[in-house]
Amino acid sequence: YPFGKYIQFHFHPFSPILEIQILIFVAFLLMYIGSLTGNATIFLTVWAERSLHTPMYFFLANLAVLEIFYSSTVAPLALVNLLTMGRIPISFAGCGTQMFFFVFLGSADCILLGIMAYDRFVAIRKPLRYTLIMRWQLCAQLALGALVLGFILALQLTALIFHLPFCGHNRITHFYCDVLPILQLACGDTRMQEAMIFIVSVIILTIPFSLISISYVFIVGAILKIRSAEGRHKAFSTCSSHLTVVLLQYGCCSLIYLRPSSSYNPEMGRVVSVVYTFVTPVLNPLIYSMRNKELKDALNKVMKRHLLH
Repeated sequence: YPFGKYIQFHFHPFSPILEIQILIFVAFLLMYIGSLTGNATIFLTVWAERSLHTPMYFFLANLAVLEIFYSSTVAPLALVNLLTMGRIPISFAGCGTQMFFFVFLGSADCILLGIMAYDRFVAIRKPLRYTLIMRWQLCAQLALGALVLGFILALQLTALIFHLPFCGHNRITHFYCDVLPILQLACGDTRMQEAMIFIVSVIILTIPFSLISISYVFIVGAILKIRSAEGRHKAFSTCSSHLTVVLLQYGCCSLIYLRPSSSYNPEMGRVVSVVYTFVTPVLNPLIYSMRNKELKDALNKVMKRHLLH
């Protein structure tokens, strides 16, 4: 296939046995529905409840919306291919579009988690100046900045990869058009693309994770100075939920992208990808709502209001 535009890519099934594929389909479907329901609930609760109109919940609502679009980029096509044993192909343009949105929304997601750590840092280190520092204008600029940076990086990376010639083999050992499995199908020199993947990974994973780690060193220091046990517990609980999500998201992404492309193992890549495309989007709302009393109370209030009406 010298002309990439006419290629159709096929996804490789998880298993040659239909029953196993159906089991995986059911698990993925339940996680996808859970992710949509949980994230939509968080967004609507924050939107409906005035007491949650604070920077922390503004970023949480943004994260919830991002997660809905992010999992929807991958899940529907993956579910169809699970049922059809990978018989439904994806066009060259369709694959490029899916990769662009996956990188764009995934990047914005990671950057937003970094911004949320900064928000918690300001809230715990400088509580009296918090409203002065985290003005609405700054919050909106930070949220928009995450989207713009994600968009630019995704556009450059996708354009670079899809400019490569693709010849012959067109079966992707994956359940969506991920960067490394597609790169493996290209023929020609891919060193420039591999360098770009590494640069993007450092910007999206290493820098925010370093900032989050530094923020948490200061946060823990500040929490330990709080006199009351109740105050310490409240501060820890708002941070621990964020930290759990961060470790899952960054840990799994780093396993895949922060290593030489030559050492990429398609089978392992596929399993690890399930964590950040299906598991974390469903866990985020659960972790945040279970660990957060304010959010639970607000959700109960909103539910009661609607039931009474």
